[in-house]
Amino acid sequence: MKTTELVKRSNRLNKKLYIGKYAVLGFDVSFKFADVDEHEFDDFFAEMVAFVDSRDLIMGGAGGTQHFTIYISNYARYLSATEEDRGAFEQWLAGYEFISDSCVAPLSDAYYGV
Repeated sequence: MKTTELVKRSNRLNKKLYIGKYAVLGFDVSFKFADVDEHEFDDFFAEMVAFVDSRDLIMGGAGGTQHFTIYISNYARYLSATEEDRGAFEQWLAGYEFISDSCVAPLSDAYYGV
């Protein structure tokens, strides 16, 4: 289903489908680690979780000690991550010397990837 399709639906259905004014936005983040030891790796993720939590965001992702990819969105059910959240995370990530090839993507639809 495309979220851009012009289909007449009730407000209730739009809300259940998270489309239109109820779309939830988030952003992808990917980065690589350059010469990081296990202690720095653990500290980095603890700090990242604290940072994401401090902005009422939630994240999910996968990776290892070489490359990591995550998706970040708002913790609340019908709220979205904002450009401010995206910029703050990008700035926070740039503060780590052992992070390379980082990419913070533009906001996208968290349910339909548009």
